[in-house]
Amino acid sequence: MSHPQPSALSTLTKKQNAALRNLTIMGYLEGTSFLLLLGIAMPLKYMLDIPEAVSYVGPVHGVLFVAYIMVLIITASRIKMPLWALPAGVIGSFLPFGPFIFDHLLKKSLRK
Repeated sequence: MSHPQPSALSTLTKKQNAALRNLTIMGYLEGTSFLLLLGIAMPLKYMLDIPEAVSYVGPVHGVLFVAYIMVLIITASRIKMPLWALPAGVIGSFLPFGPFIFDHLLKKSLRK
């Protein structure tokens, strides 16, 4: 019977784990809002001439984007992130599915 190996995530303090959890939540919210904007609101505007969806989803995504970047910076100051993590988190926020992939790669890196 093998026991699970302790990971770097389990050695983080409660404050550090809370910061990482907040980053994950903000990343998922920001990533989802971006996908809604690209996949639903913009096609409605440009294909069906219904611009209202962009006028609602666009500002929400903008606020979530700014909040995500702020939480990313705060998290980077609270936990020892790899050097690549902060720029990768910012670049990932400009790509569809980027925050989800970044979250996975960051947690995988922290477990090593």
